[in-house]
Amino acid sequence: MIRWLIFVFLFLIVFANLLPYLQKFGLGRLPGDFRFRVFGKIFTLPFSSSILISVVIFLIARFVH
Repeated sequence: MIRWLIFVFLFLIVFANLLPYLQKFGLGRLPGDFRFRVFGKIFTLPFSSSILISVVIFLIARFVH
């Protein structure tokens, strides 16, 4: 269980850093991705994009194996 929790947090950190590049493809702006501004900084919680990327990675791993 702890391993999955660590994986999810690492994935969100990597996703947040790649978000400016991924927004060109529409990720980070899906319904369910929350963006809010606090003290002049924009924070993004990409729930829908994370689920979509996870499903795509799962399907690719399923077909490769």
